[in-house]
Order: sequence, then C-alpha cells, then structure tokens
Amino acid sequence: MSIYYFAIVGATDNPIYETDIIPSSRSSSLIDNSRRDDHKHLNQFIVHAALDVVEEVQWNTQAMYLKTVDRFNEQYVSAFVTANNVKFMLLHDQKSEDSIKNFFNEVYEVYVKILMNPFYEKNAPITNPQFDNRVKLVARRFL
Repeated sequence: MSIYYFAIVGATDNPIYETDIIPSSRSSSLIDNSRRDDHKHLNQFIVHAALDVVEEVQWNTQAMYLKTVDRFNEQYVSAFVTANNVKFMLLHDQKSEDSIKNFFNEVYEVYVKILMNPFYEKNAPITNPQFDNRVKLVARRFL
C-alpha cells in the first residue's frame, strides 16, 4: 500500500502542515477511514522520531535536501531543511530520490509564497486550502 505522508515541521519543532498523499493510481475509496486514522498516528510517530536524525545530519551538509535520513520497517523518511530551519518530511515506501527532490523543491516554492503573505505568522499552522491543493497537485506530478 503506497501512501505518502508529508509534514512540515517548524523551527521550534511544532507541526505546521501535514497531509496524507494517495497516488493518483489508487482511489481514496479503496482505503477505509479507520485504517487511515490508525496509520496517521503511526506516520506521525515515525516522522517525529526522525526529527532527531535530521537535526544531526543538517549540520554536516550544506545541501537543503538531505535525501533519506531514516528508515522504519519498509518505509523511508526523506527530509528537506529550509534556511530558517523549517523541515519538510516525507514518509514513503519507494526510493526515487530525483522525484522526491523535485517534489520538495516545488513545495518549497509554494511555501515561500505563503511566507510572503503579510498576514501569515511565521511557524503558525498553514490552514490555507489553496496551499493544500497545490501540495497535492505537486505530489501527483512527482510522486
């Protein structure tokens, strides 16, 4: 079952945004909601546990894209760290570094546009439905 979990974690390790991304090849009706809720808590736990690894790795490289930083069973955690220490975390089960890097770069552009909004407070949760739609559109294109 290939469901991606994407989260943006703020500079103070607070959750800013999170979503489950279901590839376009699968219908969302095929996955029942109770199972999705169970996996959501597990996905949050895996990504939260990988934050420590991200903080270690980010100081050893100048790149924003940190590639795969952690692994749990058959799932991988890839990370992207912005200049102001906001972390983009993607939980996935397939290794395709180029498409994940492109996904992170496109989402980063959308995130910067949110930051340029004068009404958005830094490190506050992103509740904009247009942002959510754009992230899912980028995911459909690259993941």
